[in-house]
Amino acid sequence: MGPYEIFLMVVFGTQVAVGVLGNSFLICLFTLIIITGQRRRAIDMILFQLAWANSLMVISKNIPLIMAAVNLKNFLNDHGCKVFFYLTRVFHGLSLSMTCLLSSFQAITISPRRSKWAELKDRALEFLIPTCSLCWIFHLLLNILVLEKISGPRMSSNVSVILPYGYCSHSAKTIVSASLFVVMVSFPDVVCVGLMVFTSGYMTLLLYKHQKQVQHVHTTSPSPRASPETRATLSIPLLVSTFVSFYALNSILAAYIHFRKPRLWLVHSSTFLAACFPTCSPFVLIGTDSQILRHCSALWGRKNGHFWDISLSLGFSKEPGRHNQLINF
Repeated sequence: MGPYEIFLMVVFGTQVAVGVLGNSFLICLFTLIIITGQRRRAIDMILFQLAWANSLMVISKNIPLIMAAVNLKNFLNDHGCKVFFYLTRVFHGLSLSMTCLLSSFQAITISPRRSKWAELKDRALEFLIPTCSLCWIFHLLLNILVLEKISGPRMSSNVSVILPYGYCSHSAKTIVSASLFVVMVSFPDVVCVGLMVFTSGYMTLLLYKHQKQVQHVHTTSPSPRASPETRATLSIPLLVSTFVSFYALNSILAAYIHFRKPRLWLVHSSTFLAACFPTCSPFVLIGTDSQILRHCSALWGRKNGHFWDISLSLGFSKEPGRHNQLINF
């Protein structure tokens, strides 16, 4: 194993560790919120599914490349390549769809009653679960097309016939057919990205107008502190901006790979960029959404309260001087 393979193993291994750690924190947090019966926001259900999709995408995207970096390129046969690539595409689509749904739902929720979205605002919560289910079904069915195109590792000098992905290959008769396949599979991505950009811009404009109104009312406080709800709403455009930035860079690189003779380091760079959003998104949410930190504080307080209930039942007390009185027989 050479220096380049060691570098790949360290980089992709670190990305997997960081991404899984951040998303697992959100998964555990939302699971505890459900179990303890805390008051939940509607978007928490979307964030929960987004964390799952991001965590599984990082694993399915990077683990095969880590195995290939340690000279185990043939550890996947045709069926293994199909399964890994299918799961990667499904989780990528779910990550994109959940981010889009999160942005759209929040834009509808904060829209004024007199806006054109007033009807949707009243029924948005009603359609949330069916929409999430539809996203899962859509990507599970759409990416079945990938199963016919992906096969095990092969070697070929003709890029128009085989496009290597480091551990698997994408077979196509011509570069035109390969391009049509990529366009067809990427079309839902483009629609979702466009919708995310629109809804994020709409939310930013609404929040800007609201901030101006608040500053006008509170003349004695020209810079009032933003409410937790406002900060939570601002976290979504920031999350969308992060996604769009990584998606745009990766799309440019992926287009270059498809229309030029791809070098392996370009394929690895594309893979790294594709997994950057799933890795960074939990930390963006934790750092900007104060409601998530509030949930953590509430759970910690409940845990401490439960500890004191157990202590009191065993004969301990929080009052100083009372401890020895209770435990001395």
